[in-house]
Amino acid sequence: PQFHPAARVELLHRDLPKSVARADHLITDAESVRRELIEHFGWPEDRISAVPLGVDASFHPRSHQETLPVMQRLGLQHGGYSLYVGTIEPRKNLARLIRAYGRLPEPLCKRFPLVLGGSRGWQADEIHDLMEKAAQAGWLKYLDFVAQEDLPFLYAGARLFCFPSLYEGFGLPPLEAMASGAPVLTSSTSSLPEVVGDVALTVHPDDEQAIAEGLRNGLEDDQWNAAASIRGVQRSRAFTWEQCARSTSAIYARLMG
Repeated sequence: PQFHPAARVELLHRDLPKSVARADHLITDAESVRRELIEHFGWPEDRISAVPLGVDASFHPRSHQETLPVMQRLGLQHGGYSLYVGTIEPRKNLARLIRAYGRLPEPLCKRFPLVLGGSRGWQADEIHDLMEKAAQAGWLKYLDFVAQEDLPFLYAGARLFCFPSLYEGFGLPPLEAMASGAPVLTSSTSSLPEVVGDVALTVHPDDEQAIAEGLRNGLEDDQWNAAASIRGVQRSRAFTWEQCARSTSAIYARLMG
C-alpha cells in the first residue's frame, strides 16, 4: 500500500473484501498471488485458480533494418541501449535501478544508455530527480509515454530489458520483452520468476549492488546475451492469449455446470 495513492488504497480496503465475499470463484494471473489470497482471506484452495496472461503476436524479434524507422525517430541505436517500460512510480523500483546503473563503469553506461518508457505516475519526485541528473550525465533517456505501435520495435532493439520491480501481480513487460528477443533482468520475488523461469537474470530488488552486477553481466556477456534472447523467445511461446481465454472459459463452464 505504501506504493499507491491514498485514495486507491482506501478503495481497495473498502471494496476488495466485499468483492471476495460475493464471489463463487477467484481467478488470479499468477500462482504467487493465488497463494497470497488463500493466506490473506483464508480462501478455500479449490475455489481459486491461477490463469497466466498471454503475449500479443506483435511482439517478436526484429532485425536492425526492421527497427530502423522507430530507432531513428526516437534517437536510439538497435542493440545500443538498456530498456525499462512501465509507469514511473515507486513500486517499479526505478530509484534503485538508476542508482545501480550509475555504479557501472562510465564507458559502459554511455555505450548502453538506460532508456525509460512510460507515463509519469505518482510519488515519483525522487525518481524524476535521479532521471534528470542521469540524463545530464549522458547515460539516461526518458521517452515518456510510448505509443503501442512503437513498443514492439523498442523492445526488439534493446540490448537488455531491466525490470527489478518490488512487486508484480504478473509482469507483462518482461514477457513482452522475451517474446521480442530482448534479454531480461528482473526481480526474484513475487510473480516474476513464474514468468521468466530460468531464462532471465534475477536479482533481489532490495539489493542495489546485485542489480548493478546483474546489469553489468547482462550488458557485457555476449554469449549469455545471445542465448537469453533465443531462450526468452522460446519461453514466451508458452504464454498465449488463446490459452488464457480457454482456461478462463473452462472455469466459467465448470461453475455454470
